[in-house]
Order: sequence, then structure tokens, then C-alpha cells
Amino acid sequence: MTVEVQKRPRYAIMNGILYPEMFSRKCFKEALDYKPQPEDVFIDTYPKCGSTWMQNVVLYIFRKGKELDHPTEFLRAAPFIDMLGMEGINSMPRPGAFKTHLPYSHLPYSSEAKYIFVARNPKDCCVSLFYHTRNKPGFRYWDGEFNEFFELFMAGQVEYNDYFDHLLDWYPHRNDPNVFYTRFEDLKKDMKSIVLKLSKFLGQEYIDAIEKDNSVLNNILQYSGFDYMKKKLSEVHDIQKGTRFAGPVFEGRNHCIKFAASLNPPDELPELQFVRKGIVGDWKNHFSPDQNVRLNKNMLEKMEGTEVLQWYPVD
Repeated sequence: MTVEVQKRPRYAIMNGILYPEMFSRKCFKEALDYKPQPEDVFIDTYPKCGSTWMQNVVLYIFRKGKELDHPTEFLRAAPFIDMLGMEGINSMPRPGAFKTHLPYSHLPYSSEAKYIFVARNPKDCCVSLFYHTRNKPGFRYWDGEFNEFFELFMAGQVEYNDYFDHLLDWYPHRNDPNVFYTRFEDLKKDMKSIVLKLSKFLGQEYIDAIEKDNSVLNNILQYSGFDYMKKKLSEVHDIQKGTRFAGPVFEGRNHCIKFAASLNPPDELPELQFVRKGIVGDWKNHFSPDQNVRLNKNMLEKMEGTEVLQWYPVD
């Protein structure tokens, strides 16, 4: 049964893409217009499908297992270019990787750059995106309800538009030579295997470093572990109050902080957890039987003829 939507998160639109209104339009346009350099690496996912987790993995592969001196270095070392634009791109230490949620058709593309795409079960994605949207003041959705958000998700009226359209945009390129394609669930099941394959994809020197020194692999796995990552990144993404942040001052980040403050959020808000649970199957704690049937129907229709229906069998 369809629920009437009474409240919507704050989004803006550019080039047909819904994106968080708290983002600087200038920075978002700079991300869209960026011309990749030959050695650039992009991590691209639909929101809440494992991009932050993959940022950590790639960062520590590039660093050959060397821990960051301070967690706030993460913002510069693995910049979210949709929010930060050219300031984030130009300040990133090389080698490094940019995070983006842009669909393939709008992505800064070069055959000489490398791209990492992570897919996730759409049901878990929907739940995670709801909490992300509700708990981040800049969306002004702190009193949002899951049943209404589910309707927005089904209609593709959430940030970066429809989940299935985003996935279908990427799907034909999953075997391109400059694309590394994996799933959130694979990271959960066997991160070691993903790290080894990804290291080889990123360059011979990274797989060589792992093979020569076992501590390199152990450190990458430790620093990319979910509990470690959640603890270390909590302050990096704390824009709720903007008072604890001690990292690089970016125009795009300041724009988000000021926009959120202008919405006059209540003093008591849900706890901001950019990295929340990271579990597989949490949707079963949120979906009604009817919602499950409706999303299954949507997935069967949109992903017909693709391997996605093998990745995520309807249940």
C-alpha cells in the first residue's frame, strides 16, 4: 500500500541529478566538469553502498598499510569531490582516490583513469540512506519517517535519483579494463580477497608491497575494519555542530555546515553516524511484507536480464 509523502529531504538539482541542497552548487558543478588526469582513481557508488568503506581500503593500499597520523587527514586524502569540488581534487596527496556518487553517464571519464564501483543490496541501501538522511541536519529530515522515505526511494526521488537507474548505468561497464567492480557484501564476506585483487588493479607496486611484507596486508585489513573505521571517522564527518572538526578547511565543507545551521535544527537530534551498522540484511528489521513485495517487483522489472538478480535474489 502506497503511503502519502508529507515530508521530503532538502535536495537541489543540476544536470538532471538530485543532490543534497547543502552542497555548494559551485563545488558540485566543478565535480561534474572535472577532466580526469591519466593516473586518477575514482570510487563511485550509489549513496550508502560502501563508498566510505572502499575509500578506507584504497587509502591504506596506497599508503601500504601506514596509518594516518590523525583521522581528520582522511578528508584530504580521500576527498568527496561532489561536496568539495576542485579544492578537494587539487589538495589530495597522490596517489589517491576521489569519491563520487555520480552516475556513469555524468562521471568525469577518461580511459586512462581507473574506476572502482561498489554495488549493494537495494533493500539495505534504502534503510541506510534513510538513517543517513534523517540524521544529517542539512537534509532537514530529522522528523522523517521510514515509510515515507521508502516511497521516495521507490520513486527515485532521493539524492542521485533512482537506485536501479544508477546501477544500470554502471552495469555494462563492470568488465571494462579500467573498472574494478565489486559488492558491499563481498567486502563483508572476504575483505582479504578484495584487497589482494584491488591492489593488483591499482598497480604492481601495491601487490608487490603486500607480497614482500605480510604486515602490510594485516595493517590494511585492520585499518579498513568496520569497527576501526567507524571509530576513527566519527569526528571526520561530524558536521552536526561543526565544533569538533580540526581538519583541513574546505569551502565545500563550510558551505554544508553553514547551510545546516541556517535550518535551525532542534537541540536534540538523532545521533549522527556517518558509518552506522555496516551489516547485511538490516532491511528485514524495517521493511513491511508489502514493501518487500513492491521493491522485489521493481527490481525484477528493472534488472531483468542482468546478473544483479543472481547477486540479490528476491526474498
